[in-house]
Amino acid sequence: MNLVFKFIEKYYCLILLFLVVIALIYPISFNWVLNSYGNLNILNLLLSIVLFTMGTTLKVDNFISVFKNPKEIIIGISSQYIIMPFLAFALASIFSLDAALTVGVILVGTVPGGTASDVITFLAKGDVALSVSLTAISTFLSPIVTPLITLVLIGNQIAFNPVDMFLSIVQIVIVPVILGLLLNYKFPSFCKILEEYLPGISAIVVCVIVAGIMGANKQAILTSSLVIMVVIITQYFLAMALGCLMGYLFGMKREHIITIAIELAFQNSGLSTSLAKIHFPNLLIATVPGALYSVWQNFAGSIIAYLLNSYFIEE
Repeated sequence: MNLVFKFIEKYYCLILLFLVVIALIYPISFNWVLNSYGNLNILNLLLSIVLFTMGTTLKVDNFISVFKNPKEIIIGISSQYIIMPFLAFALASIFSLDAALTVGVILVGTVPGGTASDVITFLAKGDVALSVSLTAISTFLSPIVTPLITLVLIGNQIAFNPVDMFLSIVQIVIVPVILGLLLNYKFPSFCKILEEYLPGISAIVVCVIVAGIMGANKQAILTSSLVIMVVIITQYFLAMALGCLMGYLFGMKREHIITIAIELAFQNSGLSTSLAKIHFPNLLIATVPGALYSVWQNFAGSIIAYLLNSYFIEE
């Protein structure tokens, strides 16, 4: 059994590509990933499973260490709400996007970091405690910061329910991580045995999530103009590069540089799509950038995590 999980961990990039092809040819095969059964959201459940497995590899000391040395937190949050919004605004201006696409791209830049960053950080062997902390803090700040920056950049006041978003981050990230921490605290020997299987489990869940997102957004991908695709891809890679640059300039360790770069590039694109749909109903294609970014960040992020894990990280 251990060999199976090791195989998945080693070749999950190929597994990802295989599932993505299936999702694009037969989107219905992964519809279940984005479905809900009663009050149970399958996508959130899958993310929670991965975050729980991450929690079993962490100790409270990991988080204490993060906040004892807050440099990475301050730089990460500052970059999230300074670099990302103005990068989005600059790209929308440079590529002369119309009003709807400009709104969509800027919303991608002003929302907080996405929970998927924690998963990709885990797979890339970055600092998971730092990633979880950055995601949580940027989300707590977002009810104030996201509408404010969006107002400055596009001149439209937006509003969303901060309580719902707070409950979402607690359910998807905080609770699973805490449960994992508790399991590791109570049964450290058992969790040590589990460690051999966790990367493989996380990898296959991420592959399924990406396939589900790709299948659900097949039409948006196929009908989108080349320009918006270029903008989204450029936005992602510039965010990753600027995250690496910030980490390097401030003398961070390698795992912290990886974490900041991933955190900066991974946005809560689901929230940006929702905001566009609710608050800009007359700009129908304002939802497209968020949907495309969601697909691209998970697809490219999984490949980058694989490359970092396989070739660029010293064991």
